[in-house]
Amino acid sequence: MRSAAGPRPLAILRRHRTSRSRIPLHLQRILERTRAELAVRRRETPLAALEARASQHMPRGFADALRRRAQQGPAIIAELKKASPSKGLIREGFAPEWLARTLEANGAAVLSVLTDEPFFQGSLRNLELASAATQLPCLRKDFIVDEYQIVEARAHRADAILLIVAALTDEELARFTKAAHELDLDVLCEVHTAGELARARDLGCDAYGVNNRDLVSFHVSLDVSLQLAAELPQGAVHVAESGIHTAEDLQKLRAAGFHAFLIGESLMRQPDPGAALAALLQPQLQEDRA
Repeated sequence: MRSAAGPRPLAILRRHRTSRSRIPLHLQRILERTRAELAVRRRETPLAALEARASQHMPRGFADALRRRAQQGPAIIAELKKASPSKGLIREGFAPEWLARTLEANGAAVLSVLTDEPFFQGSLRNLELASAATQLPCLRKDFIVDEYQIVEARAHRADAILLIVAALTDEELARFTKAAHELDLDVLCEVHTAGELARARDLGCDAYGVNNRDLVSFHVSLDVSLQLAAELPQGAVHVAESGIHTAEDLQKLRAAGFHAFLIGESLMRQPDPGAALAALLQPQLQEDRA
């Protein structure tokens, strides 16, 4: 059982270098920039200071919140996303606190907050502001490449982290999952292919997400989730990510066995993302009550 007494010291914080030849070039560039930015933050903020700050935030149960909501209807992971490398600027007026409140008031089960700055115009400050403004558990959405970032996530009020299988070795996946659980943070493990899922299936992550966006072509198809649905580990929360726009999309994915749905861009492009979320959920909620 995880301890609630605060983060445990991480005795060794080291980089694990291995071949990255199979990683798409654009993802390699993001990971290289992430490591460079991380080196600066490590010099600026010692690990001990982060651990002290992390102990002040008690994680709120990201996966459990999704499970509870899924019993009543679609469990939405509403994503606060300002920009992306493939789509450019998505939302010009970006107020994390207001976004968190309107999404909570209109049916989000949890939040996902982008913290990558160079490519997604996110920040740890956005995570902290959004998390403090809501009772909803928050996911730190970033490229995790080191245990330091996991301590950093809890220090900035995250309740869960994302691990992207395509970006990590098997050893890193196991090590980062263990480090997150020692900090009482849940793990959303993201896969894009059957091969990635086979690598990650036995990690014991709290949630497994199938990203419908191809990492090379950026083509999005719900068929990716539908094809992998039956292979996802039992006992974990099953999450469909990307390309979800309509109540019909939600219905199709729920019928395939998905519990939760990560939706970002389609909400962030609306004047009031909360109102857009409510409109998306209404047909499904009415059907569930019928």
